Amino acid sequence: MKKILIINGHQYYPFAEGKLNNTLIEKASSWLEEADFEIKYSSSEKEYNVEEEMEKFLWADVVLLQTPLNWMGITWSFKKYMDDVFTAGMMGTLSQGDGRTAENPKQNYGLGGLLKGKYMISVTANAPKEAFNNPDEKFFNGISEDDLMLPMHLNFKWFGLEPLETFFAYDVMKNPEVENDFIRFEKHIKEELIQKA
Repeated sequence: MKKILIINGHQYYPFAEGKLNNTLIEKASSWLEEADFEIKYSSSEKEYNVEEEMEKFLWADVVLLQTPLNWMGITWSFKKYMDDVFTAGMMGTLSQGDGRTAENPKQNYGLGGLLKGKYMISVTANAPKEAFNNPDEKFFNGISEDDLMLPMHLNFKWFGLEPLETFFAYDVMKNPEVENDFIRFEKHIKEELIQKA
């Protein structure tokens, strides 16, 4: 049995209540339970205990972060969650500081992670798919979805986790294709989590 921690990084706003993120978590949970995964949950906008959250990371084989794209990054509540949980974990629970040593202070920055599992980021975004990987689109100037999410990839790498392929649901407010997103998401979960984890 594989163990997975699913984190809901959504932050409530009147125009973004979190229904799609919640539905994606529910669907992923159903497919993962069918595949005999054991699941624990966290939510950054609800109360949490820092010690318990660190224990969940130590327990998990895989971490799935389900988050909206919020001002080109994560929500403020998930940033606070990281500030609380990840900072506490740097004291020897989730990582051994920043990976450098007194003997070698200029090398191995960011490589002190103690976790051995994998992670997957799943994002709901209002940007259309065509806004990415296209130098003719002047806002992103050709960057990819993973370029945009690079800080999160580096945060997980800091603690030793290895990436699985990122999932994006595009244009979720202005031009949603929710049923197609669910089909793509099921394929993605089965290929990336169930088959690889």
